[in-house]
Amino acid sequence: MAHAYMPIGLSLKKRSCLVVGGGKVALRKVNALLDYDTEVTIVAVEPHEKIEYFAAKGLVKLEKRAYQSPEAQSYGIVISASNDGAVNETVHADCKKAGVPINVVDNPGLCDFIFPAVVRRGCISVSVSSDGKAPFLSGHLKLILENLFSEARWEKIAGLAADFRARVHKRWPDDHEKRSAAIAKFLESDWKELLRSSTNQELSKLLDEMLDA
Repeated sequence: MAHAYMPIGLSLKKRSCLVVGGGKVALRKVNALLDYDTEVTIVAVEPHEKIEYFAAKGLVKLEKRAYQSPEAQSYGIVISASNDGAVNETVHADCKKAGVPINVVDNPGLCDFIFPAVVRRGCISVSVSSDGKAPFLSGHLKLILENLFSEARWEKIAGLAADFRARVHKRWPDDHEKRSAAIAKFLESDWKELLRSSTNQELSKLLDEMLDA
């Protein structure tokens, strides 16, 4: 079975983003983008009040006007969430000419990328996608995953894992076998019990002990 969308991690750092439209749907996309290091510009005639709030706080750039073709070609990534289908098609055409990735909300046929349902715990992200075919099911599975991965515990584990990886690579920059063995010790540990019974200082000491064992 051929799939339409490949799950990838795309860096948005220094990649300017344009959102066309300012309604509730556009607001959801803006909320998602604010979690990343990117510059967001919103073009909307009548933006949602929350979008105006974000602009007043300097979190996004807001231009209260209609879309001006072919301005989308100047951005690194584009989301078109206008309630006017003709506008969305124009934005899509502009992006295709310039090779700019575009998501046209609720129109998979005009999307180069889609938004998966995401559960985030610190530096760990778990995403679920239905390949654009049944997003309501992805949202339901997200709720299940949120209950499986408790926020406080997994954020802590993710932070410790990132710390440990840095220590491992510093200790053995060129020894893959020793790095793999150390990481196996980390993964085999009973983190549920360790987090319950150990202080931060004790956990840091434990990471050192894993390297020395």
